[in-house]
Amino acid sequence: MVVLDGLLQSFCSASLLVALVVLLTYFLFSSSFSSKNPSKEPPGPRGLPVLGNLLQIDLKRPHHTFQELSKKYGSVFTVYLGPKKVVVLTGYKTVKEALVQYDEEFGDRDSLPILREFNKGHGKAGEQLLWFCFHILNKSQRLVLFYISGILWSNGDSWREMRRFTLTNLRDFGMGRKVCEDKIIEECQRLTEVFKNFNGKPFETMQPINYAVSNIICSMVYGSRFEYSDPEFTSMVDRTNRNIQLTGSASIQVYNMFPWLFKWLPTRKEINETFEMNRNQNFSLFHQLRETLNPEMCRGVVDAFMVRRQNLEKSGVKNNHFHDDNLFMTVTNLFVAGTETTSTTLRWGLLLMAKYPNIQDQVQEELRRVIGDRQVQVSDRKNMPFTDAVIHETQRLGNIVPAALPHKTSKDFSFHGYFIKKDTTVYPLLTSVLNDPAEWEKPHTFHPAHFLDKDGNFVKRDAFMPFSAGRRICLGESLARMELFIFFTTLLQHFTFTPAPGISRDELDLTPVGTFTLNPSPHKLCAVSRM
Repeated sequence: MVVLDGLLQSFCSASLLVALVVLLTYFLFSSSFSSKNPSKEPPGPRGLPVLGNLLQIDLKRPHHTFQELSKKYGSVFTVYLGPKKVVVLTGYKTVKEALVQYDEEFGDRDSLPILREFNKGHGKAGEQLLWFCFHILNKSQRLVLFYISGILWSNGDSWREMRRFTLTNLRDFGMGRKVCEDKIIEECQRLTEVFKNFNGKPFETMQPINYAVSNIICSMVYGSRFEYSDPEFTSMVDRTNRNIQLTGSASIQVYNMFPWLFKWLPTRKEINETFEMNRNQNFSLFHQLRETLNPEMCRGVVDAFMVRRQNLEKSGVKNNHFHDDNLFMTVTNLFVAGTETTSTTLRWGLLLMAKYPNIQDQVQEELRRVIGDRQVQVSDRKNMPFTDAVIHETQRLGNIVPAALPHKTSKDFSFHGYFIKKDTTVYPLLTSVLNDPAEWEKPHTFHPAHFLDKDGNFVKRDAFMPFSAGRRICLGESLARMELFIFFTTLLQHFTFTPAPGISRDELDLTPVGTFTLNPSPHKLCAVSRM
């Protein structure tokens, strides 16, 4: 009986606390949702206290909801994701203006609560509650409680230092140069053998493509590739891919809105567990590399990072950004950014070839005429306009990162006649750029002619922005372009891709899945050898 009374008392206390938080939030937010000054700040749909516009947003396809809202509220509008205010930017002209002409104002990165947990002390309930309270009380005065390291999610000096260091060393270790091309060709040959082993039978393309693309990053980061049979390698790649999927799930989106309320989510626990496993595995790799480090002959980015740290320590520099946590987050960022988007684009490309065999035939005819049986080189791209157009159209229609990563304003300023406060979260909706009807003749159709002139020559399009733009543009764009061209052309040179037996081309589903990144729906293809 005593135990039962204790449980009831705890429940009542918790209920009272929740009720007080809700009432407090209601009064604090009522002015925000009343739109007293609609002409000063970007307009948007009226929201509910605490929930904001949550009930109006399709959490499985939030970018679709945002595009629909833009039809009513214009290219700059406001939504509330729970208590969090977000300004959404849509359309090519608006997004480009914001990211390029106003790159300083829109150039900071806004982080997510689930990502803050990946850093030391960021999973503490007290810190999250403080973050929430300061957020709702006074956004401009709240304390900076969290430190986000790496490249993708950091700001200020740490971001500038890590981006500069990483970009320089990626170039040193081959990005955009012949040495990198040779690594990609070698990996293509390994992937081709894997595809051949299926003997024309249906298989899921995700894992082998993920392993192949990840190995390019491994060779530049660690200085060596891994065998596809290596369980340490495959488990790390699989966990990374799983975490990306979970981070974009509806449950984690809700958690990011109300971290103080949904800490119990199993999805959150799984993300933290898999992330910690990857952390331990990477630190083990770092230890091995440190034991065999030769400052005169760096094997990859990790070696270069360690050498830089040693040099800073010898010179007496303290409080620098070259520490283990920043190394780990930088490596993690490279894996996520360097694997997911490229491998997903390749999977979209093969699926589209199976869906549209006439286009696949034209690519293979161009390959036969220009390349023949020899190995494709990056320099062949200029002589293969149709294939280049197909790859670009795959990126456009695939729309891998529909909302880009969230930005944050660095100051108070006016944009398109609206006042936007400092530290406002901003979503540049890349899907609205890649599908802008004012820029693309057939925005929702796979149409390689978008990138060809009347004479069949390749044409660059200003509204082609899958890598974003401005100061936060993807630093691995040149690597991704090289990988996409060599992998795609090599695979089409060796195989013809068809639907699995019993599945017609009309039945191949092009409906994307996911929210953080858009993947093809689960499917199997047959790779029929041409050689």
